[in-house]
Amino acid sequence: MTSIVIGTLVFACTFGGALVGLWLRAALPDHHLSPDSKDTVKVGIGLIATMTALVLGLVTASTKSSFDALNTAVQHAAADVLALDRTLARYGPESKDARETLAQVIAQRLELTWPQHAAPGARQERLEVPYSGEGLVEQIRGLAPQNENQRWLQAHAVALSEALLDARWAVVSRVGPSVPVPFLVVLVFWLTMIFVSFGLFAPRNVTVMVALCVCALSVAGAIFLILEMDSPFEGLMKISPEPLRYAYSRINQ
Repeated sequence: MTSIVIGTLVFACTFGGALVGLWLRAALPDHHLSPDSKDTVKVGIGLIATMTALVLGLVTASTKSSFDALNTAVQHAAADVLALDRTLARYGPESKDARETLAQVIAQRLELTWPQHAAPGARQERLEVPYSGEGLVEQIRGLAPQNENQRWLQAHAVALSEALLDARWAVVSRVGPSVPVPFLVVLVFWLTMIFVSFGLFAPRNVTVMVALCVCALSVAGAIFLILEMDSPFEGLMKISPEPLRYAYSRINQ
């Protein structure tokens, strides 16, 4: 399921829980809503709310940190592509084939990671296409430097190409969600129970209903953002391919 669908389900569960609480308020006998009962329920719900807030905060921070790290890795990869192309250009005309291979490798990576036209869920299958980066490294290693300057440029180019090979695993490792489904189910259950308690002790009026709806939307929005950042190459919030596209456009120039 997409993050939008899951976010909608979270809203339905939380706001539906609030409505269930409002219904229980009218259905339960008065002694179930005594001050002592309210205090006991509020203490229990306070514990659940504290755990939920801590978990949401930790998961949001972890997901945001992972998203930012991957975005930085893509930017560094684009810089390495430009540096590798210029290093090969400085090596001399003997590196022409390697530069053309570099352009092909980057074009392949762009298409695999950010396909222009792809069906939902097809990204994992596309990543299984054979990768030609290893051939680029072998081409660079196969150059025959004629002087000390070319030997240094060759060694530097090999190091940059190896760094690009390592960077591809950052993309492959993010195939599939990192938030487990059982974890998400438990979190939504906690949120639903919190909203049931809100409705249980809330009066029935338009202001309360609007407030509960806004709160449910806010919680669903938080889950939506977590799931969007958890899929950094898909959805509405995804890592931009523009740094790599710019690097690709500058190759062989």
